[in-house]
Amino acid sequence: MMQCIILEDEKSAREVLLSYVQKTPFIQCSGSYESGLDIPPKELQEVDILFLDIQLPEINGLNFLKTLRNPPKVICTTAYSNYAVAAFEEAVTDYLVKPFSYERFFKAVTRVREQLSHQKKEKNDRLFLYADKTMYSVVTNEILFIKAEVDYVKVVTQEQEILILDSLRNWKEKLQGLSFVQVHRSYIVNTKKIQKVYGNLIFLGAVEIPIGKTYKEAFFKAIE
Repeated sequence: MMQCIILEDEKSAREVLLSYVQKTPFIQCSGSYESGLDIPPKELQEVDILFLDIQLPEINGLNFLKTLRNPPKVICTTAYSNYAVAAFEEAVTDYLVKPFSYERFFKAVTRVREQLSHQKKEKNDRLFLYADKTMYSVVTNEILFIKAEVDYVKVVTQEQEILILDSLRNWKEKLQGLSFVQVHRSYIVNTKKIQKVYGNLIFLGAVEIPIGKTYKEAFFKAIE
């Protein structure tokens, strides 16, 4: 689910954007503001999309954008087409001229979703793990499974086992959206590496991993 902020000083335009967001199943609105100066900096860091009007009180939308060190994806929503060049120079993702249809809105947010998905994939292609004063490079798809061991987790590939100070919960969040599923309170497995499932056991080469009772239904759904 993508999170967004609406920066728009016209009430009617805010209402249109909010209605479009509510119609779209993969977006939620975290906040709606009339001035960029009202947005908490922390909130800007936590969202995926900023819907940005340009003609705003106190500070112009593009000038506000220039003050942001690490802005989210930006979709301009304005009644003026003549700012488009300046907006794209600031690397906005799309530029919507009011009034715009839901179809045009949907096209813009879908573009953002595809960009974020691609970035996430690139980010997750390789992980760097620190253990024993050494930084290890691990290709995500080569991980067989992750095992919880008290205050540590063991990351296991065909070539190596790396024991790091971490929790299985953190790894479950880190690998969300990839081909990994928790199958036991102590195990997360890479479903692409499963050779067979027999009874309540998963076989990854010579390794047998148990399927916990509370994880069984979710596991079989994941491999359907």
